[in-house]
Amino acid sequence: MKLSLAAFGFAVLLGAAGCTQAPASTATAAEVAPVSAPVASAPPAIQAVNITEASFGCIRKMAPVRGFYVTNLVGDMEGTLKVARSETGGTYPVGSLVQLVPTEAMVKREAGFNPKTNDWEFFELTVSPTATRINVRGSTEVVNRFGGNCLSCHAPASAKWDMICEQTHGCLPIPVTSVMVKAIQNTDPRCDKVDLPPEQMEALRQLAAALAPRPAAASTPAN
Repeated sequence: MKLSLAAFGFAVLLGAAGCTQAPASTATAAEVAPVSAPVASAPPAIQAVNITEASFGCIRKMAPVRGFYVTNLVGDMEGTLKVARSETGGTYPVGSLVQLVPTEAMVKREAGFNPKTNDWEFFELTVSPTATRINVRGSTEVVNRFGGNCLSCHAPASAKWDMICEQTHGCLPIPVTSVMVKAIQNTDPRCDKVDLPPEQMEALRQLAAALAPRPAAASTPAN
């Protein structure tokens, strides 16, 4: 949820006595002591999110929601799950971490981080059995390893979905099937190994073939 910080100002209004002359006052000092103005409470502090490579781990240890995974880096798991599971959308609370695949992530930062991204920070990661490395992080400039700009992909989502893409949220479809995504999640090297069913094995073969570099076309000799 975005935090809105308001600045509060207080004005003291002084009343003037009427023109009619009053009798001499015999009130005590205590009776004429001024009433203290109400003390303003301090506005809530912006909740900062400290994100390091240690913030990321096995994707399957996060909470699954319709094919993607979520957690919350500042402890508000209830708030994150409430929005993720909502059928009508909502704004994710600060600290929400959303991942579809192990090598890409988005984290909801503190209010004001970047209005263009609804305060999301995007991450492009390298994962290994022992560690996670942040290759690129930021807002509008992050491009994944396949050349796609993260913000450009997520911006078309309807406002009520807070830039989270699903099939009916307004984003352009991604060139991978749901079976491919599940196979990628199941082969996160930071997780315990699982046996893949035949359809996921085939999906990985198809994905590898699609990502393989194309052989250079033979040049035509000049006449």
